[in-house]
Amino acid sequence: MSVRPLPEGINAEQGGGQARSTADAVARRSYGKLVAFLAARTRDVAAAEDALSEAFAAALADWPVKGCPANPEAWLLTVARRKTIDVVRGQRRGEVVAGQLQIMAEGLGVDPTEAKIPDQRLALMFACAHPAIEAGIRAPLILQVVLGLDAATISSAFLTSPAAMGKRLVRAKDKIRQAGIPFRVPEREELPRRLDTVLEAIYAAFTEGWTDPGGTDVIRRDLTEEALFLARLVTELLPEEPEALGLLALMLYAEARRRARRQTDGEYVPLAEQDPALWDSQMIAEAETLLRRAGALGSIGRYQLEGALQSAHVDRCRTGRANWASVVQLYDALFALVGSPVIAINRALAIAGVQGPEAALAAMPEIAADARLAEYQPYWAARAELLAQTGAHEEARHAYEIAIGLERDPAVRRFLQRRQSALPSKETTKEPQMNTDEHG
Repeated sequence: MSVRPLPEGINAEQGGGQARSTADAVARRSYGKLVAFLAARTRDVAAAEDALSEAFAAALADWPVKGCPANPEAWLLTVARRKTIDVVRGQRRGEVVAGQLQIMAEGLGVDPTEAKIPDQRLALMFACAHPAIEAGIRAPLILQVVLGLDAATISSAFLTSPAAMGKRLVRAKDKIRQAGIPFRVPEREELPRRLDTVLEAIYAAFTEGWTDPGGTDVIRRDLTEEALFLARLVTELLPEEPEALGLLALMLYAEARRRARRQTDGEYVPLAEQDPALWDSQMIAEAETLLRRAGALGSIGRYQLEGALQSAHVDRCRTGRANWASVVQLYDALFALVGSPVIAINRALAIAGVQGPEAALAAMPEIAADARLAEYQPYWAARAELLAQTGAHEEARHAYEIAIGLERDPAVRRFLQRRQSALPSKETTKEPQMNTDEHG
């Protein structure tokens, strides 16, 4: 996990060195836990963040003089509780408010001698990924309130302006408060549906970070690390949920191959051409263990199937044994479950390994059925590759042209241009060279 700074608005130059390092360690280790504890009792995420920010500022003023407390988390919560109560007292008056303040004070009470603070980060994640929250802001919201990342960092990773991201985050927090969204882990009967929204948000954060496969963008690289941290957190808090295990396995398989996806000069390397010796074998072993644990729980889902596909790709590349028939079966099961055109494209590429490129082209989804494919780069790249294998080089050249125009990554764009340039002028066939992994 990357090293996170103190919460937004805190001046790290305040206070002595020991105080700063202690406060920074607490921010890295417990920020989400502290916000979750406060927000679950006040039902106000923004107020919880503000109170905690003030508590950190107070710590940097107090600890250098009086020394760091034995339990800094409990100290911070005690100060944040007082700040929260002061805000409510300043905004309202009357006997009813006095009663509410008493209830709040009791609910926010923390024994400074207690070694542990209740961990309600999972409940906070469920609140952030509630169906009432706009789907596109769930991942950024979790990154901010659970991990403490600021709007500027998040906006850079999600390709939007800090001001726009800040406004969307404020609206989402207001929605939680105004709609009375509960801070709780759903009951067993609704857990699968609600857990899926949390996992989708975590995976969205991971894939945003994955758009910098070379690791040259520090913010995006950190984003994948933060997403992995969140996935691990969910598996720790819900160890018997197979889809949580499957998602973590899927992410580890992809992350394990990061170093092999670029040459030393930064050029893109597709899965079929990667050197398995450059893969992180420890990450892959962990992913395999997680998949076995998930499979033993007897409930198959999307992330387990996607993880199993990654496992199959790893095995084929490491051993050289063709396993396309098994890969097609996995894609069949995944497509039946999800029905995504992205899965249909990857399934078609796998079919090419079993039945040839003509059958694969017939299995490709049609733009007429889903207009979004016209702007989807992997569709055109896959189509170009399959057309080239059938000998339809002019059509392949045109498909490559569209794929090149849609690709944002300069290294991948150059790779596609080389493939286009390698097309012969005469109608001759070419050996297939497939890259069926969207996380190649």
